[in-house]
Amino acid sequence: MDNDEPLEPETKDESDSVSAPQSSNETLYCEAEAPVVVEKEKPAQESSETDLEIEDTEKFFTTGQKELYLEACKLVGVVPVSYFIRNMEEPYVNLNHHGLGPKGTKAIAIALVSNTTVLTLELADNCIMKEGILSLVEMLQENYYLQEMNVSDNDLGLEGARILSEFLQNNTSSLLSLQLAGNNFKEESAELFCQALSNNYRIKSLDLSHNQFCHKAGEYLGQMLAINVGLQSLDLSWNHLYIRGVVALCNGLRSNVSLKKLDLSMNSFGNEGAAALGEVLRLNSYLTYLDLSSNNITNDGLSKISRALELNESLKVLKLFLNPISMDGALLLILSIKRNPKSRMEDIDISNVLVSEQFVKILDGVCAIHPQLDVIYKSVQALSAKKTLFTGTNPVKLIQSYADQNKISVLDFFRSLNPSGETMMPVGEFRKAMIRVGGCLVAAGTGCACVHVCVTETRTSISQSFPLGCEKPADPPPLSRPRGTAKPPSITP
Repeated sequence: MDNDEPLEPETKDESDSVSAPQSSNETLYCEAEAPVVVEKEKPAQESSETDLEIEDTEKFFTTGQKELYLEACKLVGVVPVSYFIRNMEEPYVNLNHHGLGPKGTKAIAIALVSNTTVLTLELADNCIMKEGILSLVEMLQENYYLQEMNVSDNDLGLEGARILSEFLQNNTSSLLSLQLAGNNFKEESAELFCQALSNNYRIKSLDLSHNQFCHKAGEYLGQMLAINVGLQSLDLSWNHLYIRGVVALCNGLRSNVSLKKLDLSMNSFGNEGAAALGEVLRLNSYLTYLDLSSNNITNDGLSKISRALELNESLKVLKLFLNPISMDGALLLILSIKRNPKSRMEDIDISNVLVSEQFVKILDGVCAIHPQLDVIYKSVQALSAKKTLFTGTNPVKLIQSYADQNKISVLDFFRSLNPSGETMMPVGEFRKAMIRVGGCLVAAGTGCACVHVCVTETRTSISQSFPLGCEKPADPPPLSRPRGTAKPPSITP
């Protein structure tokens, strides 16, 4: 009897539970509840991965990053990149020329979703295509630490441009610098980018060089620059803007208040384009760097730019390398700087122009007024042996030879140049000090705003526009940075 009594309420409860709620909601709930318990007990690895993504402990977090990348590689079916595993905790990751493809890029993107250390990512020449750029865009919507990304030479085309423009229109990431060189972008792509950048003020630096932009793209870019207040650096070198494109670009550039650096080299816009840029320099007080190298600008076009420089108070660097300019045109250029007491010009590159001794004397007079000025020219005609320019000689060996002849140390030599003890000084002052102290030593063709000197017990190094460090002096910079090459990490202000 006692055994039967407890059985009755159990059967009643079961029958009640079945008959009362005829909608069978409780039955479904009970049936769904049991598998959940089984799933929680079974895959211990999945729950641990989720914990790793949320955990704040740095060591535990970085361990999870590596495991996450390895799992992502298994998921998409690619071999993990050992370089990325070793450097995924560094602020700068260079994966250029690694042959990642769309799948390898997706695995990288998955690993970077929760990464907080990588600030600069180089992915040039990896054939990532539209699938790869889509993975990167999805990653950027979650990652708020990545600031610079290079996806040059990946043949993204119109579809890739459409994906990127949609991202840029609604950009909430921390991305400040984007390199898109050599991606076969044409007029339609330019229109998409300009529509996006008209409303996007986060991107500070944009590289669109080595594409196929023509005059229509110049119109779109000009319209964008007229209203954009965020972009500070724009590289349009090695395109096909020609006269119409550059003139249209200048129409918008006149009213721009943010762009500081503009590279228009290798666009073949000639004297008409130079005249339009001269008008920009008369009105624009924000541009500090302008590269017009190899654009078929003659003395006529240079005269328009020179007249504008008599009034301009912002431009610091002007590149005119590989233009058919004579010494007369170069003379007009430096005299325009002389006539402008408020000129801030620091670097003029006319390194293919052969000048005379008279030009050098006039330049010395201009440098007396503007000691920060450095003009790079090819060589001097009929220069006497006493004033030979050592442009092809290692400056460190030259200085060491002078120090040996005068029986002083290299360190004492540099101290005599700059008694204040500072390791950095303007090029103009450095040149004058070299001439004053060394006699025949002429610091010509330095091509930078400042010279940095480092002297140790075993070696001496002179670097230009680089942070002070005891390193081998860099070779003269090429016309433009080769596409797909790495650059040092930097955070755009």
